[in-house]
Amino acid sequence: MRSELIVMLTHEDKTVKNANEIFEACKDLPVKHWGFKDIGLPKEEMIRLVKNMKVSGKTTCLEVVSYDEQSCLQAAALAVECEFDYLMGTVFYPNVYNYIKKESIKYTPFCGKVSGSPSVLEGSLDEIIAEAKKIEAMGIDGFDLLAYRYVGNPEVLAERFVKAIKAPVCIAGSINSYQRLDFIAQINPWSFTMGSALFEGKFVPGGTFKENLIAVWEYMHS
Repeated sequence: MRSELIVMLTHEDKTVKNANEIFEACKDLPVKHWGFKDIGLPKEEMIRLVKNMKVSGKTTCLEVVSYDEQSCLQAAALAVECEFDYLMGTVFYPNVYNYIKKESIKYTPFCGKVSGSPSVLEGSLDEIIAEAKKIEAMGIDGFDLLAYRYVGNPEVLAERFVKAIKAPVCIAGSINSYQRLDFIAQINPWSFTMGSALFEGKFVPGGTFKENLIAVWEYMHS
């Protein structure tokens, strides 16, 4: 089964101000998964955008880059209030997991030592995979792997991680070239996110967000 593309209406680690306008221009495309970050829009606009996505038949994802337990719990509460389908990111905490699993929301946290802004992923391959297996045994819905933020070899990490972990894996961020799309197709994770690359015209230089998204979708399905 081909990896799912999760389109993120984010640039420079925050949701763009005209996210709803961009979604309206692209909602008829056959891309199922859409999301954005918890930073950049007022909560009322987030709620309205999620509702618009759902009415359009999309699966919705909130991506959160938070590290302390209280911030991660607040993000989980926001995901519930906005009625997202997925909470992606956050450092894994049992309290966050216990809270979110009572709701109809899937939770795919980071694993490994994640810190900084922009995020950096640290730890040995064995340590990251061992941590993921421990969390996986608890019944987690999947993982948000910051492979291209890894201090080591990102593609070795991604390939080993996808092979070792049975739960769905999302390769989060920095898929910004056709070469990296080919790599994603090769290791075939459950999904990958893409946002900034579409805003920056990495696939159709000088093109619009929509034109870049169409180019990516057509390349994936060619």
